[in-house]
Amino acid sequence: METLEQLSEDRRVTVRRGGEPKTGGRAVVYWMQHAQRAVDNPALEMAIAAAHALELPVVVYFGVIANYPNANWRHYHFLAQGLRDVAADLAERGIAFVVRRSVDGDSLEAFLAEVDAAMLVGDENVCREPERWRRALAGRLAIPYWTVDADVVVPSAIFDRSFVLLHHFRPHLKRELEAWLRPIPVTEPVREWDGGRFRGWNLEGEITEGFPEEFDRRVGPVESFTGGTHAALKRLREFTETQLGDYNERRNQPEVRGTSQMSPYLHYGHISPVTIALAARQAAADGKASAETVEKFLDELIGWRELAVLFVRHNEHYDTWECAEPWAQRSLLAHASDPRPWLYTLEQLERAETHDELWNAAQREMVRTGWMHNYMRMYWAKKILEWSPSVAVGYQWAVTLNDRYELDGRDPNGYAGIAWAMVGKHDRPWFDRPVFGLVRYMAGGSTGKKFDSGRYIAQNPG
Repeated sequence: METLEQLSEDRRVTVRRGGEPKTGGRAVVYWMQHAQRAVDNPALEMAIAAAHALELPVVVYFGVIANYPNANWRHYHFLAQGLRDVAADLAERGIAFVVRRSVDGDSLEAFLAEVDAAMLVGDENVCREPERWRRALAGRLAIPYWTVDADVVVPSAIFDRSFVLLHHFRPHLKRELEAWLRPIPVTEPVREWDGGRFRGWNLEGEITEGFPEEFDRRVGPVESFTGGTHAALKRLREFTETQLGDYNERRNQPEVRGTSQMSPYLHYGHISPVTIALAARQAAADGKASAETVEKFLDELIGWRELAVLFVRHNEHYDTWECAEPWAQRSLLAHASDPRPWLYTLEQLERAETHDELWNAAQREMVRTGWMHNYMRMYWAKKILEWSPSVAVGYQWAVTLNDRYELDGRDPNGYAGIAWAMVGKHDRPWFDRPVFGLVRYMAGGSTGKKFDSGRYIAQNPG
């Protein structure tokens, strides 16, 4: 078994606070936040390995705060469904799991004192607020604190920078990919927690009960998706066994089953991208999909997604139009005074009250189901740019609506998608035109070449 020093050298690990574990500590605590799963979770496995090195039990803690940035009832409901799967899967491994809420007066630091933790292991989230919390916590702790990159296939720290275009990133990713795209080793705990049962939130209850009045309950849960690892794995099996083979032909068609629909589960960490990628490769080995089709799918799952994570990690303006490349900023500013063919308010957009029934259908799909067809996300964002009083305002409206209604909102993939559509991020200059300048334009009529717009509108009526 490896020593703590050897474990800390893993390229997935960031040592937030070093030093020696607390003498006489009773447990290693894994603070689960972004990687909400007990399957293929390198952060959990690192906590177990550290517990082995110290000959201690590992305890998993999940803290629910009522004011997570831009989260609402829809998001918390999906999250709570996932926590039930985490509890069941951890119980099978004999690992103690505790869920506590800030509205009940609980905190991570109080829990660390309660269990007399020897050290803390957490997962990572490159978005602004979660990263700030982790940095602040590291400054307050007196015990070692490591975080583990459990959100991507290749640890983001390996690249240590962002890339302008995907084809710039691909060679760097390719050099590293095979070393990381393999099953995550599972280590059984050296011993179980013997300090008695923990009090905590009732997993069968309503997780938002008792939240303050200002908590956003206007956006309710959806029936289109069930949260959790078990639902994610079920959907993955369905996709790889019966639909991946037609992915190239069907992914830009209105039928939602033409895509994997893994993005909500990836956002909450209910499933690992490694799990998905290995299942896709196995489908190719079993003759259920061609190698070419699988590589196209993996380009979306790993290439574009991990490029998005690097974008958010290295660009502090990832959720504003200021993230644009200089060529796009100059071009959009040069066209800032161009007449807009249509102008709408945020409220009109939110209610899908535009002249464009294709755009309205996309907005309705997002509001009703918590998900928007991947092809339509591009069109949706580009039209917001065209119909808003300025690029800065339109960009903020797109981020607001995306984060409010999408189950996979508040995520690097969403922010990178909006940046690509509206301000040319990870794209190249195109032909100059009003409003858009050199940013790629997309017309409703042109979608018909790849996408059956009429069928999509019929599937999402007003």
